[in-house]
Amino acid sequence: MTGMGGALQTTNPVMISAFESALLRQSLVVLAILVLLAVAWRLTREARLSRAGHGSSTIGIEALGEEPWARKVLRVGFGLLWLLDGFLQLQPAMPIGLPTNVMTPAAATSPLWVRHLVNVGVTIWNNHPIAAATSAVWIQLGIGAWLLVAPRGRWSRTGGIVSFGWALVVWVFGEAFGGMFAPGASWLFGLPGAVLIYAVAGLLVALPERTWSSKVLQRVFLAGVGVYLVGMAVLQAWPGRGFWSGRATHHASTGDLVAMTQQMSTTPQPGLFSRLIADFASFDASNAFAVNLFVVVVLAVVGVVFIVGARRLLAPALIALVVLCLAAWVFVQDLGFFGGTGTDPNSMIPTIFLAAGAWLAVVRTPATVSEPAFADRSLAWRERITPTYAFRALATIGALAVMLLGAAPMALASTNPVADPIVAQAIDGSPTVLDTVAPNFNLTDQTGQPTSLASFRGRVVVLTFLDPVCTSDCPLIAQELRRADSMLGSSARRTEFVAVVANPIFHSVSVVDAFDRQESLTSLPNWRFLTGSVAQLRGVWNEFGIQAVVEPGGAMIGHSELLYVIDQRGHSRFALTTDPGPGTSSSSSSFAGEVAGEVRQLLASG
Repeated sequence: MTGMGGALQTTNPVMISAFESALLRQSLVVLAILVLLAVAWRLTREARLSRAGHGSSTIGIEALGEEPWARKVLRVGFGLLWLLDGFLQLQPAMPIGLPTNVMTPAAATSPLWVRHLVNVGVTIWNNHPIAAATSAVWIQLGIGAWLLVAPRGRWSRTGGIVSFGWALVVWVFGEAFGGMFAPGASWLFGLPGAVLIYAVAGLLVALPERTWSSKVLQRVFLAGVGVYLVGMAVLQAWPGRGFWSGRATHHASTGDLVAMTQQMSTTPQPGLFSRLIADFASFDASNAFAVNLFVVVVLAVVGVVFIVGARRLLAPALIALVVLCLAAWVFVQDLGFFGGTGTDPNSMIPTIFLAAGAWLAVVRTPATVSEPAFADRSLAWRERITPTYAFRALATIGALAVMLLGAAPMALASTNPVADPIVAQAIDGSPTVLDTVAPNFNLTDQTGQPTSLASFRGRVVVLTFLDPVCTSDCPLIAQELRRADSMLGSSARRTEFVAVVANPIFHSVSVVDAFDRQESLTSLPNWRFLTGSVAQLRGVWNEFGIQAVVEPGGAMIGHSELLYVIDQRGHSRFALTTDPGPGTSSSSSSFAGEVAGEVRQLLASG
């Protein structure tokens, strides 16, 4: 997130405070949801007890058969992972850190089309950092809770579909397709992307439960995991990628695995893990061939066993894979979330859950499974609901509400090209609130007509100071004001955008007019660029606290960057630093949105 004011830091106090405040407000909404669900559960339970007291028959809902173990492992395992990911999103650095430390680096070495695609997500996040960061928290907590509390039926399968969909979004925009199109990609580093495994698991959970009794599904699931492992073994064994020698390649100054582990050992984390990873990096530098051979052999052998489906060998193969995954998780992936802004435990734990599910699908073949069904459909629906079913139904509704609490702002943000004012405020601070009479002045506009501040009485005035020969900040500020005018729509008719020359050398009407033409401002009927004699200009500068200094060599003028918003009565109400900050693209601007917001506030109150 770069701008004229420089890049925002992940520790920016304005952004962190806004993030924490938003989470607190939304937590109160979540608490209200839980209270409402508790009341609904209480009323449901009392109604059932009342019916029982009057002799009503409550046979309840009957689940025909137990949930398949393979499905249960996927549902519970990935439900817990989504909860962990949601809690990791609570890091204060997330509003700024995710696009700069996660999304952009993930796509840095990928093809141009991948970088362009990821940049769509980066732009949305940069423009709406608080909405995006809080949305990610609640979406992932909601999905995790949904998978855990809805074990059977349509609600459970729908939870799998939602998990699948959100995982694909994260995989594309957050992980840049898991690095699949980047050089140096490796299963050890997380290929094909942790959340792609989440997506596969969600798709499996979404299947009708009766399919888990199918031999076809069991074999396809097991063989699919096997093909994935063999493919990763082939990629890991491919020559010339630095994994066999541990020496320099065209991708890194040392072997790719050594470079990766050395980098991970320097990230902020407990000393124990840092030492373990540093020791492993040294070991791999000296024994790269043996290390890579071990990884390739385990992946290939386990993959072949899964493809063949040799039942007696499945358990030992799974154990070998689990050992390899845990070793890679600790020594290579650094548990996935240490250092920077880690958002998930990376790919090894999801791989374990997926492989365990495939193994259980074969060795714990369920009896014929049907969907949960009502035991006696002659009863009224209220008499068929058991307490367990009612509790799970209400809990599922609560999880859905929590997820929507995050999804709705995210959806709105993705359609809004205007950056939130908080971005500019994080760079420049919040506007200063004033209520003083704005000093009047008499100058000349870009057409040569005499103009005074008093002549704008009855309209809101946005007043700033620009250098007409500036080639850096001033053109950007002018474009921000043009965007603010566009954002105001019909309200722009009651607003004047006024700039006063801040250059004691170049201040003629012709120079001002040339600036307007250069910045396409001549078509704005409410735009005024005012000038005058040096004495007149200095008088205005002094009244509004503007300093204008000729830079060495006389190339440019260094001047104060301030903007005043003056109400209809001629009172200065807000003072802003005129640094547009990060949002200076043609489609969005935080600073422009901030200015337009202040104008609307005065128009509404005036």
